[in-house]
Amino acid sequence: MPNTNTLYIELSRPIQNIDTPYLLRQISDPPKKLYALGNTSLFEDTSLKFLCIIGSRRYTSYGYDAVRHIVQSLKGQPVVIVSGLALGIDSIAHTIALEVGLPCVAVPGSGLSKDVLYPRTHLELAESILKSGGVLLSEYEPEFRASPWSFPMRNRIMAGLSHTVLIIEGEEDSGTLITARLALDYNRDVCALPGSIFSETSKGPLSLIKNGAVPICTPEDLHRVLGLKTELILHDSPEKTEEYIHEKSLQQLADLFEQTGQRDQQVETLNQLLQTYEKSKPLSSWRYKLGMLYFEKGEMQKASEIWNDLKN
Repeated sequence: MPNTNTLYIELSRPIQNIDTPYLLRQISDPPKKLYALGNTSLFEDTSLKFLCIIGSRRYTSYGYDAVRHIVQSLKGQPVVIVSGLALGIDSIAHTIALEVGLPCVAVPGSGLSKDVLYPRTHLELAESILKSGGVLLSEYEPEFRASPWSFPMRNRIMAGLSHTVLIIEGEEDSGTLITARLALDYNRDVCALPGSIFSETSKGPLSLIKNGAVPICTPEDLHRVLGLKTELILHDSPEKTEEYIHEKSLQQLADLFEQTGQRDQQVETLNQLLQTYEKSKPLSSWRYKLGMLYFEKGEMQKASEIWNDLKN
């Protein structure tokens, strides 16, 4: 085991007793005390959106890929990632956030002393969060050791501190769902990642979606919940940004024509999408939809030609 007296410079700094952040003061049972390490000025910046990402310790490759895809899409945005420093999805969310330059708030189920911080395997991650301008936060005394009851209690801190809570994976009886229920009680936005009906770790998110949570099928879904202006910063060059906006506009137009039953206009718009972007993007879903529209119109040969292209 590493000698914690010679490592972890940031974790060795004095622990502060801080005022409760504004969002956290709004909940029905705010903490009486709050201890912090790191850049507590994050809580004073009203331009920031605090996004809590949590999920199962027994995550799947699908859950891992989804977290990476979603968090990477937030690069450059005024977003702070909140999670519990726990094994699984929590630590993955923290790690990827650090990779793309997003600050983190970690809320462990223990005190903040480096001698008791839990889990012990994530001391280096905690140190990295602090070095990158993030915060460790706890209502427990600095030397408090994690216990079974301390984790549900800290979940309310994560939920109350955040504007939005995103559930990635979790079984129906998972502690992750405790945080989601608390977030609903605190009138926070609750989002969930849809998954396979055959996966145990998707049962929690699917249950939340059935009861009103916002399904996050693309990064843009989450951006809309957070109120982010994604189009302006998704690409470094003006040309790429203009291309992105044009493509999204055509997609939205095609969706509108579908919703209003204007099939001919939908076919025309989908054809324009394919002709414009088929060389640079995998457009299988658009090809399939376009083929179905021709099929419904009775143009079997045209539908067959489009579907044959899916095999190439």
